[in-house]
Amino acid sequence: MTTTSETWQAPTEFAEDLYDRYGLTCPPRWGTPRNPERKSLGPKLWKVMAKLGAPPMPWQKYVSDVALEIDPETGLFAHREVGISVSRQQGKTELCLGAQVHRAMAWQRQNIVYAAQTRGMARQRWEDEFWEKISGSDLRKRARIRKSNGNEAILWPATRSKMGITANTEKAGHGPPLDMGFIDESFAHEDDRLEQAFSPAMLTRKMAQLWWASAGGTTKSVWLNKKRKVGRELIEALFKALAEDAAAVGPRVAYFEWFAPEDMPRDDPATWYATLPALGFTVTEDVIRAELEKMDPAEFDRAYLNRTRKPTPPVDPNVPKGKWPGLVDAASKPVASSVALAIDVSQDRKRAAISAASLRPDGKVHLEVVAYRPGTDWVVPAMVKLHRLWKPVAVAVAASGAPASSLIDDLVAAGIDVPKDKEHPQRGELAVMRSGDVIEACGQIADAMNQGTVRHLDQVPFTAAVNGARTRRNGDAWTLDRTSSLTEISPFCAATFARWALLIRGPHVIEDYDIADSFA
Repeated sequence: MTTTSETWQAPTEFAEDLYDRYGLTCPPRWGTPRNPERKSLGPKLWKVMAKLGAPPMPWQKYVSDVALEIDPETGLFAHREVGISVSRQQGKTELCLGAQVHRAMAWQRQNIVYAAQTRGMARQRWEDEFWEKISGSDLRKRARIRKSNGNEAILWPATRSKMGITANTEKAGHGPPLDMGFIDESFAHEDDRLEQAFSPAMLTRKMAQLWWASAGGTTKSVWLNKKRKVGRELIEALFKALAEDAAAVGPRVAYFEWFAPEDMPRDDPATWYATLPALGFTVTEDVIRAELEKMDPAEFDRAYLNRTRKPTPPVDPNVPKGKWPGLVDAASKPVASSVALAIDVSQDRKRAAISAASLRPDGKVHLEVVAYRPGTDWVVPAMVKLHRLWKPVAVAVAASGAPASSLIDDLVAAGIDVPKDKEHPQRGELAVMRSGDVIEACGQIADAMNQGTVRHLDQVPFTAAVNGARTRRNGDAWTLDRTSSLTEISPFCAATFARWALLIRGPHVIEDYDIADSFA
């Protein structure tokens, strides 16, 4: 499957259906839709949660209703796996407990096993939270607890079912057949050993389900990151199939993820309301604001915006990223007579960018990402259109083995020529950059950022590229390095090249061009 885009959105009808059914105003970015053709045991789980003292919130109703759908052809659960990726303090524990208790009370001889980061953490939650909630609820007379080490269980005598715990090891879940496995705090699991241990024990159980739940993790959360990637792909494929055939059957995996992409500000309450389904129910704005004030931003993003926390690399001394926020000018605009364009392509050729540089009346250089899209097939047609509209000073493309150099012949074939007279180039001609030109352009953009002679619009792809850019030495100088950069940097590279083309070609084709203005 293709790589999932974090900007993907489910159809509007999906959010409308969740509001109509459950009153849910915070739909997941990726979520399995409710199949109205199937009955569900979800409402029975809601009653269990209410008896445990935690009536379900809209998001919990939605998740449990889908998770416990019954396939009308088999009479079995439609989903063998239920994945929940949602931020901290949203009610995962209450849903987790409710699902286990419902299972223990609804069927005979159910073997239910719960796992967390470690066996010790699993026991702490099992004893201090699960049992405390059960023993303090209307269900206290139906259960009893067995605390002997290694044989812990909450027992349900009427159905002879039990809720136990296990460790995060290859041997976890080995033993009697398993009806329900629950892997909590999945971000702490660095491999799939627990799933691999649970799965064989479920093979002979027709109504078996594996549930997992977690907030975002780190780059070391290999198992969780894989589950999230696969879950997103499954949901996107399902909605595509439903758009073509309303009767399309979804996968046996139910997946739900609330997530805030990088372009949603962490300090904006609108971001919180779009990401935290318990906000306004058990969590308040003041609580989230307090968490934001006291937590490291990256950890806040992981815990409350469900983003994967990435390691903080050493600062690259060549790119003055600290200057970038101070160069924002939301009102900045290009001047039609002084626009230079440039193209850059990512190293893997999965994305390409067209950026622009323009000399403003105040002598500052306006930088802007004009287009940033997947693939490369769109680049030449887009550049031809921009060339016709803007009549640019030049169109810059790096040669010398740069990924975008493969487009030079196509640009020429489309009518964007290389200069016939290098000493007297014409407006709109290609500026093919050799390695020395690229080195020169990189040094110039760093100087411009330090000296404050450029302005930008704080576009997300552009800012992300600047923040993630890394460099490599080239003699005593340096160039931007696509290989080691932490993000895809083609928007930044293209802007760097566009500014170079403006400075180099501007004096030849722009009347009253004063190159000194660009260094003011």
